[in-house]
Amino acid sequence: MYSFVPTGVCAKQILFDVTDGVIHDVQFVKGCPGSLSALSKLLEGKAIDDVISLLKGTLCGNKNTSCPDRLAEALEEIQNGNTAQYEVKPASSGFNPFA
Repeated sequence: MYSFVPTGVCAKQILFDVTDGVIHDVQFVKGCPGSLSALSKLLEGKAIDDVISLLKGTLCGNKNTSCPDRLAEALEEIQNGNTAQYEVKPASSGFNPFA
């Protein structure tokens, strides 16, 4: 499971899995619930290359980014091997709130 804390958008956190280049279980914390819930369903099982090209550059209102654009940014980082900052690690007590 990966966790990304975006800036400049309404969502406070984006959680998702990537297995063999395919995205799964996308969850947006906060933000526009209807739109982001629908987006999560539409992205399930899609290749991250396709998701990046589809979402990159998407704008929200007068902002220079959006929740989908920020997800594409995180996916690019993971695709480039920069995964450590996004990986969810269990707490030292063994409790994982994302399990």
